Amino acid sequence: MKAEIITIGDEILIGQIVDTNSVYISKELNKIGVSVYQITSIQDDKEHILEAFAAAQSRVDIVIITGGLGPTKDDITKHTICEYFNDELVFNQEVLDHITYLFKEFVKKPLLEANKTQAFVPSKAEVLTNRFGTAPGMWIELNQTIFISMPGVPHEMKGIIEYEALPRLQKRCKLPFIQHKTFLTYGMGESAIAARIETFENELPETVKLAYLPSLGRVRLRLSSQGNDKEVVEKAIAQQTKKLLPLIDDIFEGYEEEGSFEENIAKMLVTQGKTLAIAESCTGGNLVERFTAKPGASKYLKGSLVTYATQSKIDILDVDPAVIDKDSVVSAKVAEQMAVNAKKLYRSDIAISTTGNAGPTKGDSDVEVGTVFIGIATESGVESHKFMMGNHRERVIGKTVNKSLELLKKTLID
Repeated sequence: MKAEIITIGDEILIGQIVDTNSVYISKELNKIGVSVYQITSIQDDKEHILEAFAAAQSRVDIVIITGGLGPTKDDITKHTICEYFNDELVFNQEVLDHITYLFKEFVKKPLLEANKTQAFVPSKAEVLTNRFGTAPGMWIELNQTIFISMPGVPHEMKGIIEYEALPRLQKRCKLPFIQHKTFLTYGMGESAIAARIETFENELPETVKLAYLPSLGRVRLRLSSQGNDKEVVEKAIAQQTKKLLPLIDDIFEGYEEEGSFEENIAKMLVTQGKTLAIAESCTGGNLVERFTAKPGASKYLKGSLVTYATQSKIDILDVDPAVIDKDSVVSAKVAEQMAVNAKKLYRSDIAISTTGNAGPTKGDSDVEVGTVFIGIATESGVESHKFMMGNHRERVIGKTVNKSLELLKKTLID
């Protein structure tokens, strides 16, 4: 089955917010065998919405809609749905009871009239309970096409997808089995990998597809297949995995389906009973965020510091000012002192540090833009590594974070 995701909101089109909803919905649909055919973002405009509904219905089996279901006058999706389905809004007591409960237990404020209006839903719609908000989701079917409308607030949308929409789709639709196998590789560019595995790629059966997904300092290789017979699909992916692995064994770091790179590092730290401390400069907290974004980081992460200014490295991390004067704040010795002193401060088993010049102009150091040093301190001592990460600020930061993770994993393996 094919789906189209329609996001409604001027805030997306003017770049005020990033459309993370479509990313999440696409992943979840794919897991249950629904292929996303198209993602469309449109204005909060009735005619535009109606046109998008009609166009989507002409090409897909499932239309997923997010946005425009709030209590204010600019939220017009529900009324537009009524027009498209030749329907009318009717009062739903269960929805009002749920809204009343949320206000009583969590909002702790009187229920507003605007919120009460959210208890009115199209008469043809099946209500999808919004566990985390007042705007209900809606399921409507028309000529074999399923329309699912949800609020645009990410955590509310995710709750409806997980607890309401996906279970219904799996129960009511005949879905194929889809499998992806994503190989994480480091240290080699996309074109070099493509040249190395050219013969393998040319000999792939039609039922298996290969995709290259390059990012900063890493390339993901994704094998995909789908069909009605789960065993056949799994066998095809297993066969091609067996052929591909020997070709990339020197750059292969694991499977994405088993967890992200930082999740695997976290598992290694917990398994080995080791703790981590982080001291960042040029990466500005992006490295520690990769760990704290996932629950359970307190099991191994002792703490972190973002000593961005030169003086903060001296005052907080006790970096020797004489070393900074002699070698520059962006240097191997400063990276090493940052790591050693962070390890001491947090009493951790391992500490990693970053210092560099991300650009676009030179700061407290005269080193070339893109120069980065990463320090790693362990019980065995300290070492540092120098890298040239290019001249684009976001690229320098991203590559430094990825390289730090790569070095940290290597340290845990060694």
